[in-house]
Amino acid sequence: DATQSNNTSAKQQSSSSSLPPRPPNPYDAIKKAIVINDNSRQNLIRLIGLKSLFAKQLPKMPKDYIARLVFDRRHKSLALLSSDPNKKDCGDDEIIGGICYRAYPEMRFAEIAFCAVSASQQVKGYGTKLMNLLKMHAVTEGIEYFITYADNYAIGYFKKQGFTKAVQMPKGRYQGLIKDYDGGTIMECYVHPSIDFTRVPETIAAQREFVLKRVRATSKSDKVIYPPLPSDFADAVGNTLPLSSRGILLPNNGSLSGSSSNVDTRSAERSLAIPGVVEAGWTVSDLLSITRGTKDADLKKHQLKGELMSLVNKVSDQQFSWCFRDPVNTEEVKDYLDVIDDPIDLRTMEKRIRKGDWYKNKHMLYSDMMRMVNNCKMYNGEGSTYYDYAVSLEKYLTSIFPKRVTAAVAAATVEGGVGGS
Repeated sequence: DATQSNNTSAKQQSSSSSLPPRPPNPYDAIKKAIVINDNSRQNLIRLIGLKSLFAKQLPKMPKDYIARLVFDRRHKSLALLSSDPNKKDCGDDEIIGGICYRAYPEMRFAEIAFCAVSASQQVKGYGTKLMNLLKMHAVTEGIEYFITYADNYAIGYFKKQGFTKAVQMPKGRYQGLIKDYDGGTIMECYVHPSIDFTRVPETIAAQREFVLKRVRATSKSDKVIYPPLPSDFADAVGNTLPLSSRGILLPNNGSLSGSSSNVDTRSAERSLAIPGVVEAGWTVSDLLSITRGTKDADLKKHQLKGELMSLVNKVSDQQFSWCFRDPVNTEEVKDYLDVIDDPIDLRTMEKRIRKGDWYKNKHMLYSDMMRMVNNCKMYNGEGSTYYDYAVSLEKYLTSIFPKRVTAAVAAATVEGGVGGS
């Protein structure tokens, strides 16, 4: 066993040593600091510098409002610092960019209040670097979403940084915690915990090279060159089409006419007549499978995902749904799993929807919703506040789901086929 373990360790070391060295991260050379109002001299100097930067770069924002938020102890700021040693602790001169934000740890999101880069540094790409560094820091704080109100001048910047106007975070998580701003557009960014945002270009380049390397290993496109197609190729294919003579297997006893619509059929015929397509392994079935049928299926899947997410968000927005938004903390409620065999919550449903292949229809989502209701009733018992919340949720579900869905799941539950206990 010891010999086998040593051999395995040696192989792993040999494999790791054969990998090319990882290039240095350019973000390592950037001086940065998380600045809070802790009454320390250095942080107070930097907060003054951040206040001045925001006031200068955001002239429409009231200066007293900027000062109040920057110095607020609940707010933090990520500051980019000048590498010039002569500008250290010099306030305005030391700060070249910054983002002021407030985190809400219990709701796992943060609101960005101000974001600015010194005018003399904007052409150097510090705006993107600043946001990427903030995302990396946000992961350490458990932040799952960033949310902000952007004016018309800032929407383009935030879009480039991964923000979107389509807010997916349940409204109940931020409603009442952040203010609505007239003239501003609410935008959101999901912070993926396993992405290294400082190496995104490098990661994409490595993935692209990996795919190309695998393609080159099996592809003949760079080894066999066919002559260019003649100008009358389309007409010639329509008139002759010697597919069967070239050994191409046709569905439906050699006829293409009944396999799909005429448009798809003619498109498949032209594609297969191109020299090299058949040699590459393409078949009629392959070509027909990637036409309208597949596109329609993808469209329906995307539409269903949007409808399911909308239903979950509607439920999350209700006042009585706060206790259903997150999984039950089994460290605090130690006997929960002794009573409930199959726990479920809104956050788990949201993750399943985002995954894209869990829920095949609205019936499955409604079944999970009803299992959540029944779990709450079973554990808490009639007469408790949580039981009343479950009753309210059950009534609300019948108002947002189609009757055919509620009736089908109810019937299946009675028969023991679908639903939770």
